[in-house]
Amino acid sequence: MVDEGHRASRASGAQDDVRLLERIRNRDIDAFEELYRGYSRRLGRFLMNLLRRQQLVEEVANDVMMAIWNRPDSYQGRSRVSTWIFGIAYRKALTALRKLDEVIEDEDAQDRVSPEATPEQATGLRHARELLLTSMSELPAAQRAVVDLTYFHEMGYGEIAQILDCPVDTVKTRMFHARRQLKRRLGGELSDWL
Repeated sequence: MVDEGHRASRASGAQDDVRLLERIRNRDIDAFEELYRGYSRRLGRFLMNLLRRQQLVEEVANDVMMAIWNRPDSYQGRSRVSTWIFGIAYRKALTALRKLDEVIEDEDAQDRVSPEATPEQATGLRHARELLLTSMSELPAAQRAVVDLTYFHEMGYGEIAQILDCPVDTVKTRMFHARRQLKRRLGGELSDWL
């Protein structure tokens, strides 16, 4: 559940993002740098879950930011700026994955903890996240994206559908299959959490 303070903070952040994007449309480099700082860690973690290679993550993250700088007018205001940015990131990550010929295995996935966790969250969620990330690494990319955006970025199915450019029912189906696989892999440890 999201408390009222967190909800108000997200709304304020969304308004700030719109203002930054307006300034970026006017070629304001300071606004671009502020947007970059605000999203770099979140995007990095999201892309790492999809791509599993740091060098590729950095390359795709740079492509995402260049797309924002070069085409800020492509944001039409039909969603939050964060939804738009994560949509760009998802599509660019899928393109990068299609270009790879080999299967990528991330040997460090089970040891990685999200950099987004605040100090208060880290204690209670560390074990759950490690188990979840380990199990998520075995899911197909589309299912990993749905789980990641739901659990780590607190997005609803409507937003996720916009990011993944698919119907809401497809997002629900992917989540259904992902949860079923995760529950099977996690055994009894996190099955109630999912």
